[in-house]
Amino acid sequence: MKTLKVRNLILGDGQPKICAPIVAATKEDIFAAGEVIRNLPVDLAEWRVDWFEDAFDSDQVREVLTGLRTILKDIPILFTFRTSKEGGNQSAQTEEYAELMKGAAATGLIDLIDIEASAGDHFVKSLIPQFHKKNIRVILSSHDFEKTPSKEEIISSLCKMQDLGADIPKIAVMPACYKDVLTLLEATAEMNEKYAKGPIITMSMSKLGSISRISGEYFGSSITFGSVGKSSAPGQLEVEALYQILNIIHCN
Repeated sequence: MKTLKVRNLILGDGQPKICAPIVAATKEDIFAAGEVIRNLPVDLAEWRVDWFEDAFDSDQVREVLTGLRTILKDIPILFTFRTSKEGGNQSAQTEEYAELMKGAAATGLIDLIDIEASAGDHFVKSLIPQFHKKNIRVILSSHDFEKTPSKEEIISSLCKMQDLGADIPKIAVMPACYKDVLTLLEATAEMNEKYAKGPIITMSMSKLGSISRISGEYFGSSITFGSVGKSSAPGQLEVEALYQILNIIHCN
């Protein structure tokens, strides 16, 4: 599998990289979270813009990104607006979602951007080349809060996202039992070994699936998300605990 370089970070090699989401409503709280993250063992930061009270004000978004870039220094920034239909905090019409993404890319302040695969193939294929021209890496994501699809369906979804031009395909699923967690892990390993052209991200959500957040070095998921105070998804571990666990696994 090929690795992917984002600033000074190499994705797809060694331990899963830790991403800390910023989930806050105001600029002041966002900047405060950034200050905390800067002093933690994180590899990249995700700004969850759907939590921001002025998410669709382009000037306010630029101001926040400018502040975060200064605070986080060389830590890569992942820009994500998670829609309510995929577990996020706000809804968005297709046009305003696209304008938000393009506006963020135009600032030159972000390193990665998350696009939801559910937006549709045409939408995705129209946006990805625009971001690549600005040297922004694209995570194409899919979230299933109802179930864990079969191994074949998970692999098929990841391959399709890859074929649509994603630099990193991502899938998160909800387990109903431990067998579902094993299905996700088996799909991850097979995708990584046979089909992946670059890094992938997978996770089984909730406490039941927490093993998937720490086992990426064995099965092939390149990024794991750790919370700083408030979590952005069910089953996230605190960053410092996650860091310790990943190091123990790596050393042993």
